[in-house]
Amino acid sequence: MTTITTRTVEYPADGLTMIGHLALPAGADRRPAVLLGPEGLGLSDVERRRADALAELGYVALAFDLHGGRYLGDPEEMLARCMPLLADPDRMRGIGHAALDVLRAEPRADPDRIAAVGYGTGGAIGLELGRDGVNLRVIGTVNALTTGRPGEAARIRCPVWAGVGSEDPIMPPAQRDAFTAEMQAAGVDWRLVVYGGALHAFHHPPVDHTVRPGVGYHPQHAQRAWCDIVDLLAECLPLTE
Repeated sequence: MTTITTRTVEYPADGLTMIGHLALPAGADRRPAVLLGPEGLGLSDVERRRADALAELGYVALAFDLHGGRYLGDPEEMLARCMPLLADPDRMRGIGHAALDVLRAEPRADPDRIAAVGYGTGGAIGLELGRDGVNLRVIGTVNALTTGRPGEAARIRCPVWAGVGSEDPIMPPAQRDAFTAEMQAAGVDWRLVVYGGALHAFHHPPVDHTVRPGVGYHPQHAQRAWCDIVDLLAECLPLTE
């Protein structure tokens, strides 16, 4: 395991002061970078550890913030903030661009080799960056089969990978079909992996607060989804070119 360094970064977005987590691999050279988005609850140690794991692999990783340094453990409070956000592509893009600017400004990050990986709301933000025509090497999402404004998926310039649980009531088959139809119509290089028997947020370890119905951890599929994302990065954002 390589030695990594981490630090918090503050930046403005969505009228808030966001507090992200930046993880840097060993060395001093420029590396490909990953913008890592959290579930709607907000940035937690789960995403911080994933950013650290990506840095251990050799990537610069920024786990970005959604709620101005807050973690919304109350499902009603989370929905009250996230539902309007998910309905507003421009707000999502604003949050994504602000974090992306921080990542691009990091001297260790190669600004021309960046991937967006996200979970839930964080994944939806990654997709909106793609629909906004941002130069990304790949977009990887879990629990984020969101559709965008008509025609804008044609601006996605990279492959898109999406993972979802087969029993996810928040991302049901109709939502899967709408997402894949949008990607296909836009000519996107897309993939969808359905993890059998998994609920929404199946990748997220159990939490000590109330969760929405249909949410549940699936340790086997959580590990498989992580391995799938690592393999996706190895394919589309290799450490050496």
